[in-house]
Amino acid sequence: MTHWYVADLHFGHDSIVRNAGRPFRDVNHMEAVLLERLWDKVGPTDDLWIVGDFAFGPKAKDGNWLLKLFGQLPGGRRHLVIGNHDGPLTLSLPWDSVALLAEVEDPASEIPITLCHYPMMTWNHARKGALHLFGHVHGNWRGSANSVNIGVDVWDYFPVSFGDAARRARDLPVHRHWKDVEPRA
Repeated sequence: MTHWYVADLHFGHDSIVRNAGRPFRDVNHMEAVLLERLWDKVGPTDDLWIVGDFAFGPKAKDGNWLLKLFGQLPGGRRHLVIGNHDGPLTLSLPWDSVALLAEVEDPASEIPITLCHYPMMTWNHARKGALHLFGHVHGNWRGSANSVNIGVDVWDYFPVSFGDAARRARDLPVHRHWKDVEPRA
């Protein structure tokens, strides 16, 4: 069983293609590619963690559309970490868990991984090397050495594993304010 992480899918959001500079003809093309890439990675016994902004726009206010979309998601268990565009109908879908922040025991990591839709300065176990995975900023910032943007806009529209995020973290700079919030004790 693998844990897969993804953020900022924005299913149903007509203007996200233009606003985020996504390389799709339209929202229908984007949705088809996103679902295909989720299915390409996430297996039937895997956990899928959506770290905010699952769906947005008029379609996201249609419970039947949302339930049909949810039924197309891969994975044995599906979790939502709430983002700023996740409305009440999205929250009411049959997720295995829904939270504003989650500390995940990923079998691929020796320490918990902290998930929050928004980038944070520090989190539990941060001094011990725990990764923070976030979205919200789309392609504006890839993150830092211990806090990685897992939004689809910076991962070629694929979900990522802990290993993927950890490898990227090694190539990112230390956050310039890390020493201000986590001084060595």
